[in-house]
Amino acid sequence: MEGHENGGKLEIVAIMSVPPLKVTEPRRVRKVLVSEEHRRTIEGCYQTVLYYEKLKEEEHGWSLAGWIVESLAMVLLDYPLLAGRLQRREVGDETELEIVSNDSGIRLLEARFPTSLPEFLALNQKEHLEAELVFWKEIDAHSPNFSPLFYVQVTNFECGGYSIGISCSVLLAEALLVENFLEKWAQIHNKMSTKNEEIKTPIFYHPRLKTPESLPSDIITRTKSKNGVQNMVFKITFEDVNFQKELWRELAMLCVEDAEKKLSTNMGSGFSLVVKESSDVIKVESCSKNGWSVKGLRLKHQITGTTWNHFGVYEVAFTEGNKPVHVSCWIGSVADGHVMAVPCLKENACGGVIVVSPPPFH
Repeated sequence: MEGHENGGKLEIVAIMSVPPLKVTEPRRVRKVLVSEEHRRTIEGCYQTVLYYEKLKEEEHGWSLAGWIVESLAMVLLDYPLLAGRLQRREVGDETELEIVSNDSGIRLLEARFPTSLPEFLALNQKEHLEAELVFWKEIDAHSPNFSPLFYVQVTNFECGGYSIGISCSVLLAEALLVENFLEKWAQIHNKMSTKNEEIKTPIFYHPRLKTPESLPSDIITRTKSKNGVQNMVFKITFEDVNFQKELWRELAMLCVEDAEKKLSTNMGSGFSLVVKESSDVIKVESCSKNGWSVKGLRLKHQITGTTWNHFGVYEVAFTEGNKPVHVSCWIGSVADGHVMAVPCLKENACGGVIVVSPPPFH
């Protein structure tokens, strides 16, 4: 944990695993189609930080983290893959990757930062500090079954206020972006809190047990955030939802061209494209701008630049009436150009494309 101008540093005081409330039966499996040369693509993650003020005296991050253990376990019943692990499977002479809902659990961390929330937000304008409010450790390519795919970090600030930082593998990110995981989690959390109003503190409430001490940093090493990576989000609307999946790739290429102009960057000769083929299959492939032709695309569509708010994270309230005062979202832990196509085929037939430009030293 790095120190800063104010002399303070982030301290992790607790870490645990949270599995679904009940055993997942039958186990869900999602195939990950990716070539051996692009296995490093599994390192990418979607990250978001939601900042909350303390509205009531009893509302603080320590108590919230205690209740989160229970509400997370409940919402994971509907999203068991988030608590699963990536594993290898031998098929003949080839090795395949798949995500299995084996209930190993998501990682939940509790932390504290020695400044007030307003001071932190002001300081963050000068330094990229919020990367410390989300925890991510890159997936071990050799033994992926030991690597969590989802992390939650609750950080307390002095004088009240807290943040909830979430890191999720890009292989599962659509759960947060289009399946309303955060909204459903917050709804469960609020209902549970209402029922437990007579209980002053939850079972998993560390300050009640003892004064929390920071954990040794060598047992909770995190992957450092890569600087200089820029993100752009596009919203695509079209009239016909019955079209071939390949057209998503062509639409994504249009977004890449627009992003290069607006970000004054170059995605390079090749970059990674992640497309959710179905609920059970996600594909990671290498793309080249020279390998696609978008001029002949026959599809009535509209592409507009948008913001992360398109996915609704700015409205998530874990305490009724207390919406976040600030939200940050980004795709992190990617070394090269990266594109995610997030189909959201609903009544208005729309979807999103997220373009991540490579860092300037690329």
